[in-house]
Amino acid sequence: MNQAKKLLIVEDDENIAELLQLHLRKEGFDITHAADGNTGMEKLRQGGWDALILDLMLPGVDGLEICRFARTMTRYTPIVIISARSGETQRVLGLELGADDYLPKPFSMLELVARVKALFRRQEAMSRNLRLDAGVLTFDTLSIDPLARMVQLNQQAVDLTPREFDLLYFFARNPDTVFSRLNLLNEVWGYEHEGYEHTVNTHINRLRIKIEDNPAEPNFIRTVWGKGYKFTARARE
Repeated sequence: MNQAKKLLIVEDDENIAELLQLHLRKEGFDITHAADGNTGMEKLRQGGWDALILDLMLPGVDGLEICRFARTMTRYTPIVIISARSGETQRVLGLELGADDYLPKPFSMLELVARVKALFRRQEAMSRNLRLDAGVLTFDTLSIDPLARMVQLNQQAVDLTPREFDLLYFFARNPDTVFSRLNLLNEVWGYEHEGYEHTVNTHINRLRIKIEDNPAEPNFIRTVWGKGYKFTARARE
């Protein structure tokens, strides 16, 4: 029998916390709840978590600081931020600090459960892909090491969030193939429904800033107007 995944929820709203625990336990997850940021940090330091669900506005240490600290402990544990702060700036900051997903309040509990399960499916799929295809991928000045989860550009390390790496690695394994935003949501995020294509846009924009000499005229990740995006290493003519 597979051991239950251990989830840490850091949420100060008692009603939301109870609903999260109820729905996630129904799916077989082992849940621990912290009602404030300081307790959340203490629990996080104990280690052994398979995923984190963090509110942003917490008593004590806020959710962004917990997210930042979590990424110093592990780059791979899925992190979902839930917050009443629905602005673009907060969402982008959360993703840049290493969160895998950002869900604004109010949200459907069923949707949150679906997203958590999707993160685990993608994590397992990526692990299988790495075992099957563990060689370093090299495209012109860009190299991708899937086992070390490291990227270099012009022999200099590029600091990517876990989801940015997953997106780049997926592109690199499928060069010159056009993917719509919905395709990418399904393949990289594990979502099977529309409405969150802006998440793809945000990650592609940040990837371009990090790996392109000129993000406005990208060489690696190109827009195919009306269709989506494709990865190529051929120089522009």
